[in-house]
Amino acid sequence: MKAIIKFFKRTYHNVLHSIAFYPVLISLIYGVAAVISLKVDSSELVAQLKKDTSYLFIQDYDTVRAMLSTFIGGIISLTVFSFSMVMVVLGQASSDFSPRLLPSLISNKKHQIILGIYVGTLLYCTLILLSLGAYGSDSSAVGLSAMLAALMSVLCIVLFIYFINSISSAIQIHNIIDEIYQSCSTYLEDELKENDPTKIALQYIDTDGWKTIVADKTGYFRGFDRMLMSRSTKEDDNQIEIVPYLNQHMWKGDVALRVKNDISEEAHQNLLFCMDISSDRHEDDKGIGGMIKLMEIAVKAMSPGINDPGTAIGAVTKLGSLLATFLSFPHMVSTSFDKGQMVLIRKNIPTEELMRILVQPIRLYSKQDSAVMYELIKALQFMCRAPGISNDNRTVVGKELGALRSDIEKNIENDFDREQIIALFEEK
Repeated sequence: MKAIIKFFKRTYHNVLHSIAFYPVLISLIYGVAAVISLKVDSSELVAQLKKDTSYLFIQDYDTVRAMLSTFIGGIISLTVFSFSMVMVVLGQASSDFSPRLLPSLISNKKHQIILGIYVGTLLYCTLILLSLGAYGSDSSAVGLSAMLAALMSVLCIVLFIYFINSISSAIQIHNIIDEIYQSCSTYLEDELKENDPTKIALQYIDTDGWKTIVADKTGYFRGFDRMLMSRSTKEDDNQIEIVPYLNQHMWKGDVALRVKNDISEEAHQNLLFCMDISSDRHEDDKGIGGMIKLMEIAVKAMSPGINDPGTAIGAVTKLGSLLATFLSFPHMVSTSFDKGQMVLIRKNIPTEELMRILVQPIRLYSKQDSAVMYELIKALQFMCRAPGISNDNRTVVGKELGALRSDIEKNIENDFDREQIIALFEEK
């Protein structure tokens, strides 16, 4: 049963984030609407409505057929052009910014809904046109359906104008950076504000001598689903430490869990089953996933082929704000269950790892650019002043500032620029 639940959770996530989900769903709705409208066209109420407001309904068979054929041809052109624009946008984002941005651009629900309405209207008009073959020259039998097809086509034209404006905005890098920042910021704020009385912040816990459980596959750790734990495991008097932090890469055979007391083989397999290990590093913006995207944007912007310090500066400023929030998280958090004595201990990513993964690549690729170095120093100093940061984390950030100063002294050749940037380290 637990395996079925996990399968449906994964399938639900994949389907919901598929580019085909909304177009297929909306097309089915339009197909059903076409069948219903044809049935309603034959009702006495609609027949009376056609007599009272005959100017709203087309009575000529050839006119209805020509109109529907024109709608179908025009909507096919709109659909092809819209899909082509999406492909161009994705290609440009991949080459100019980062290939890891493609999933978020593809999963834009507004664009999927618009494309779904295009395809749905095309299906609707096609079904109505096919029905003309059944009704023959009696075009009055589809008068209401033809009028609805005309209204849907007008809607497609309006949505096409909106689509052009929306897709043009989506490719602008400042909008991409802002969207990633908002997604990460919302996640971090929710984590901080989560007022769960069963959670206790920890700085250190001695797990020497605890039994280890190794990962059974290679991938990125996406979380531990407590809902998949068996009842006997939840009610067991035990403590379990989740070793990897969110988004950490794990090799098969790496230590994944530590358990204080001995457990049965069934519980062993159940705990491994609760581990969500994915092959996709950028599946969503949880943990540091979004911040990694900002880092990659900054690094790609400073590559020789692009050389765009403005984009790198924008990514660094947003990254500094997110890191300041993340550094206020406790090193470890323990969570107990309502029943039984089971305690789960979850780790957050160490500050040293944050600096290695997020800051050091930017420092490496931007060490000769005084403008980017200036903003990176300001971002690190802002982290040190954050009210929730611990002394240990402040020390780690200070070491990164020291490494940054060393790179500046070696790589900024202009004496005036170098002295201006070095002066920032003396500010408090």
